[in-house]
Amino acid sequence: MEGKTETGEVLVVCRTESFLAKSIVSKIQSEGMSADIIHGDIRDIDRHRERVELIVLFMDEEIEDMTESLVYLKDMAGDLDRRIILIGDSTEYKTALQSIPEQLVEAWFERPLIMDDLIKCIQKYMADNTGEKRKKTVLIVDDDITYMRTVYEWLKDKYHVGMAASGLQAISYLAKNKADLVLLDYEMPIANGPQVLSMLKSDSQTDSIPVMFLTGHGDRESVLSVVGLSPVDYLLKTIKKEELINKLDVFFAGRK
Repeated sequence: MEGKTETGEVLVVCRTESFLAKSIVSKIQSEGMSADIIHGDIRDIDRHRERVELIVLFMDEEIEDMTESLVYLKDMAGDLDRRIILIGDSTEYKTALQSIPEQLVEAWFERPLIMDDLIKCIQKYMADNTGEKRKKTVLIVDDDITYMRTVYEWLKDKYHVGMAASGLQAISYLAKNKADLVLLDYEMPIANGPQVLSMLKSDSQTDSIPVMFLTGHGDRESVLSVVGLSPVDYLLKTIKKEELINKLDVFFAGRK
C-alpha cells in the first residue's frame, strides 16, 4: 500500500458501532487515503474540522435523533466548502435533506452498499477537490448586502465564496476559516475598509491574507490613503463580472 496522501481526511460519521462503517474506513485507508470514524458527537466532529476533506454520513432508522449533529455537519461543510456523501435508504435520505441542503451532498448511496462504487466516488472527489485543485476561497466584506450577493453569484461557480457584512463579521469568519483573498468594501459604517485592513495586518493569523479594495471612488486621494497598508489592488464597484473574474484569475495565477 502506498503512503497516505497529504490531502486531508475522509470523516465517516455513524451514530452507532457498525461493522460496515468500520469496513468503509479500512477500505479507504487501504487505498492510501486518511480516514477516521466518529459517532456524531459535535465535539468529536469539531476536533476533525482542521483536517476533514470529505464527510461520509452512514445513516440508520434513528437519524431523526441526529438533527443537532446534522446541522453542525451542514454548517461545517458550508464554511469549509466540503461535501457530504450520504449512505442510507430513501426515507433516511429525505430526513437528512431536512437539515443538509442538497448542494452540499456529493452523492447518495442506498443499501445494500456497493463498496467499489463508494470508493471510486471518494477517490474522484479527493482527486478533483484537494491539493492544487482545491477551489480558492474569496471572502467578500461589504455592508451592501445586495452588491455582496451579486458578487457572490458571479464568483460561486469558480471559487468558494464567504460573505461578511461588517469588519467584525470578517474577523470572526477568518478566526475559523482560511481565505486566499479578501474583497473589502472601502466605505463601511463603524469600521471602514482601511480600518479593517489595518486590523487584519496587525494580527499574525491574518496579516498575510491579500486584500483587494472595492470602492465607488477612484480618486487619487482615496487610493493614496491606503497605499501604506499594501492592498494588492483597488477595484471600482462598477467593475463588470468578466473583468472581475479575469482580475482574480490573473492574481491567483501569479501566486502559483
